[in-house]
Amino acid sequence: MRRETSRLTRVLLYSILLTFTFMTLYPVFWLIVSSFKTTQEFQVNRLGLPRRWTCQNYPLAWKIGGFGHLFTNSIIYTVGSTAAVVLLSLSAGFAFAKIRSRATPFLHGSFVIGILLSVEAVLIPLFLMANTAGLTDTRLGILLPYIGMGMPKGIYLCTEYIKSIPDSLVESARIDGASYPKILASIIAPMAKPVATTLAILNVTGVWNEFMLVNVLTSKTSLKSLPIGILKFSGALSSDYGKQLAALVVGMLPMLIFYTIFRNQITKGVSAGAVKG
Repeated sequence: MRRETSRLTRVLLYSILLTFTFMTLYPVFWLIVSSFKTTQEFQVNRLGLPRRWTCQNYPLAWKIGGFGHLFTNSIIYTVGSTAAVVLLSLSAGFAFAKIRSRATPFLHGSFVIGILLSVEAVLIPLFLMANTAGLTDTRLGILLPYIGMGMPKGIYLCTEYIKSIPDSLVESARIDGASYPKILASIIAPMAKPVATTLAILNVTGVWNEFMLVNVLTSKTSLKSLPIGILKFSGALSSDYGKQLAALVVGMLPMLIFYTIFRNQITKGVSAGAVKG
């Protein structure tokens, strides 16, 4: 009786798992397959496989959307902001966790409260500050807000993780004459790889898909990112389904490749960061 109940439970769990897997993967499969249809075929054959596969949607979508320089800008913003957020968050997290000061609780709380702020809440102040500083329509004016928006979460994660590293390691290094920067580089950073990986994953996915901030802080097409190019297909081209779907695949593909290449590091980083932190 117990064996039959256990088998029934297993079948039920696998059925639920397969159902949710299908619900997650089918839209992605449908999007990719439909991007190889012409607009005319899509209108009469929305759910089926293409009767005549065509790759013409991709070069046309790439040209119309101006994806060449937009793709480059997205890489610059994502890589630049992620590197800065990880480095600065590890440094600040080390200071808050291991260097005692009366100002530490206040400074740490001031940073962490930024987690509660959304991009929409600070969009107008950011624009006014960038305009006053002469940073509008510059790459630096886009990178700095990305770094600033990523740091509160990064500082919180790094501080909580580094707190779990024994103080005796830092104290021993200080007795041996090591400076705080050397301790950070040689002891803390290697041990904090899991949380750094987690932070990098969160920042890469957030910045790559971010739309509103870059759209407000620059009016130059040469400085905008990939999501802005995809937006072009929601206006006059919204009925040109073939090119629209191809544009969506172009925007989604880098994240799929990112996950495929770094899936082991992503799994280890997220699980280790969650357990340790």
